[in-house]
Amino acid sequence: MSINGKLAGALGALSLAVAAGGAQAELKVGALLPLTGDLQAYGESSRNGINLAAEEINAAGGVLGEPMTIEIADTQTEPQSGVDAAQRLVSVQGVSAIVGALSSGVTIPVASSVSAVEGVPQISGASTSPVMTDLDDNDFLFRTTPSDAFQGTALAEVAADEGMDSVAIMYINNDYGEGLADAFTASFEAAGGEVVGTSAYEPGLASYRGELSQVSDGESPLLLIGYPENGQTILRQALEGGHFRDFLFTDGMKSPQIVENLGAQYLNGSAGTVPQARDDTDAAQHFTEAYEASFGELPPVPYIDTAYDAVYTIALAAVAADSTDPVAIRDHLRAVNDPDGEPVGPGDFAEAAELLGNGQAVNYEGASGSVNYDENGDVAGTFAHWEIEDGEYVTVRVFEPSM
Repeated sequence: MSINGKLAGALGALSLAVAAGGAQAELKVGALLPLTGDLQAYGESSRNGINLAAEEINAAGGVLGEPMTIEIADTQTEPQSGVDAAQRLVSVQGVSAIVGALSSGVTIPVASSVSAVEGVPQISGASTSPVMTDLDDNDFLFRTTPSDAFQGTALAEVAADEGMDSVAIMYINNDYGEGLADAFTASFEAAGGEVVGTSAYEPGLASYRGELSQVSDGESPLLLIGYPENGQTILRQALEGGHFRDFLFTDGMKSPQIVENLGAQYLNGSAGTVPQARDDTDAAQHFTEAYEASFGELPPVPYIDTAYDAVYTIALAAVAADSTDPVAIRDHLRAVNDPDGEPVGPGDFAEAAELLGNGQAVNYEGASGSVNYDENGDVAGTFAHWEIEDGEYVTVRVFEPSM
């Protein structure tokens, strides 16, 4: 056979191998992150969590014998920018899966316009809107953080713990804000609480004084459901106008930047909720130690560990499927979280890969807690009741809401 003939034969064999399972291909994972815009405060830390997972996986031998790579794209915390970025990740970079986005208002259009259409699994570590549970996504949308159907109940419990029998609500006008406001209101009123006023707000405005006047009764605390950039403006105007002096927050407002910019003296005593794993598990302790070794002190912001776990489950699913094909990965995401499988954690990737290679089931217990995706791609979870004390975020307790 001629050299050209041998080359053609080899290329043909390689093509057949890739087409048959894709096991030879490098695993590329896209990361949709808000590196600019309203949620920029969370973008960098989530990127650290994603990169940390990839570094650990590659140090343990990579995925199917190849190092995995992360392709970063900025959503700008805007739906259309997020959709455009996701489309580039899929069509140009050729990613096999996507981690993100953070905000539900970006995640949902990405899932509807890109993930479900192109057939690429998408796992958000931060999007909490209840709308996602029943979204028509062809089973390509998952998340590693619990739905706001649970956070609304948790928040109502925290309000009761803080002695609040009435609140006013301002929420960002998107799926996250509306869904969480509705979930909280239902739980709070069922427990005997009173919502004295509710107003949606649009991001990017110079003044929110009209909305503040509309919901304030001069006595009740303000529940603010939003993100740091516009949330700071609302809080400053609430204080300057004398509309509110006590505050209740959700996960999207748990940012040291807010305390730094407004002053601890105005926010001390404020409370809130955030999805948070118990920190006494081996997985959580491994994650904290690994993060601090690579990036320094773990910041008091959410969704670093959930992004980290999303990368791990994608990599394990690729190993279980013996393929980097997006549909094959999607079809094995639940299999690597088998409650009857051998327990494995973030530091056990090489062991987990060996078990999967031998046909054994594994149950990945993540840094953020259990990652058992249900039929809708949702997970259960625990929440933290936190308070601001002397300008610092302090965890009061971690609990499961009584839903």
